Amino acid sequence: MPLSFVLVQCGKAPSAGMLAANAHATSGDTFEDRFPAPTFKERFPTTSEGLVLRQPPAAAAAGRTVQPAPAPYRVASLAPTVPYQRPPREDQTMLVGLKSSAFPYLGTNPRTDEPFLNISKGDRRGHRSYGGRVYWQDETYNDNRVLMHVPENFDVRKPGVIVVFFHGNGATLERDVRDRQLVPQQISESGVNAVLLAPQLAVDAADSSAGKFWQPGGLKRFVNESADHLARLYGDPRAARAFANMPVIIVGYSGGFMPAAWSLEVGGLGNRVRGVFLLDAVYGELDKFASWIVSNRSGFFVSAYTRSTRRHEHELMAILKEKGIAISDDMDGPLRPGSVVFLETPEGVTHRDYVTRAWTENPVKDVLVKMAATPALTRVATSSPSHADR
Repeated sequence: MPLSFVLVQCGKAPSAGMLAANAHATSGDTFEDRFPAPTFKERFPTTSEGLVLRQPPAAAAAGRTVQPAPAPYRVASLAPTVPYQRPPREDQTMLVGLKSSAFPYLGTNPRTDEPFLNISKGDRRGHRSYGGRVYWQDETYNDNRVLMHVPENFDVRKPGVIVVFFHGNGATLERDVRDRQLVPQQISESGVNAVLLAPQLAVDAADSSAGKFWQPGGLKRFVNESADHLARLYGDPRAARAFANMPVIIVGYSGGFMPAAWSLEVGGLGNRVRGVFLLDAVYGELDKFASWIVSNRSGFFVSAYTRSTRRHEHELMAILKEKGIAISDDMDGPLRPGSVVFLETPEGVTHRDYVTRAWTENPVKDVLVKMAATPALTRVATSSPSHADR
């Protein structure tokens, strides 16, 4: 009889039926007689009766009983534990605004020691370029974005470099540097452990102004500020310190010669600049390029050119020969520390397409591949700084 039924009925007087049923019960037919309590043996069976303990063969043969080791403690998982692995990554490309980028710039023009923004019209301020055309700050010199690119196979634990790309006149980062000149793609396809920083210079204008890269320490501040953003783009904020100390390769195309030259002269990175690559870009500032080449024999210098810059290229070569610098005219081998190469490209190679077609297809990729053949160029600098740190 269910216990609940008994409890329900205990408050009522016994019925005739119940008395008749109880008349057949013996005096020993109590609750305990009907539901005897289990013995200790029944609660906890012996080894022969249940819960068999499996013994190791050796222990069983020796007649010994070995207690099983406790199972390892786990929380909410039955899957085997495996080492952490970074999830698969893809190329990461992003536009990031930086205070240390070229523009906006409110300083002076070092060529004239006059304010860079030397034209005003009502509330608008602008700059009269070397060619005489006026460009307004709110249209041309107000974009502080930087095109950053981290290839999917980049590994911050290995020696690597930061490529700083200074674009030419009449360019924007998206339309030209990324989509037409394919600079991020060339870096990825090179397979070299390199990342890209490409600051926006004068927006879509025939102007080579360097902005904040004219200032002492400008390149160093730019790379330092970029380090945190590169680390986040890479996927590991702890990598910021590695990016902040990485060697740098400067690439200048066309009008990018101006920020490239001033970054070598006053940028503040010293011998962390391991190479300079100019793409039809020697339009001036010959003394700054020559000074860097002579003072930094651990880095490489490559200048490829068309007839657009031939005269200035020959002038620079003459300066270097007078100073005893050996010059090469081919790119057949790896780039070694101290390499100085001038490459004249044939007729039919156009200035506009030079970043993707010079002496070879995708010249940025080619230079990086030849640079990577010399590991010393990508090691972190440890020697004393050069004059460029001033």
